[in-house]
Amino acid sequence: MNPIRASGEAVSGFFDAMKREPMALALVVMMFALIGFLYYQNASFNTQRADNVKLFVSMQTEVQKLLSQCIVPAPANR
Repeated sequence: MNPIRASGEAVSGFFDAMKREPMALALVVMMFALIGFLYYQNASFNTQRADNVKLFVSMQTEVQKLLSQCIVPAPANR
């Protein structure tokens, strides 16, 4: 059997099934929408997390600079 013809029949059968069952088509569309939403949400979360890590590291660097300039008094002899 010709593979191109077999794949054409499979695609034709899929579209015929989607015409007969509109609810199945809605489910397929919703699944693609869900996958797109999850990708967008994950990308946004990763961007926000990277920004927070940069902010935290810069804050730690500033604190370390300030602490390195502190003068610790010598202990008092009794």
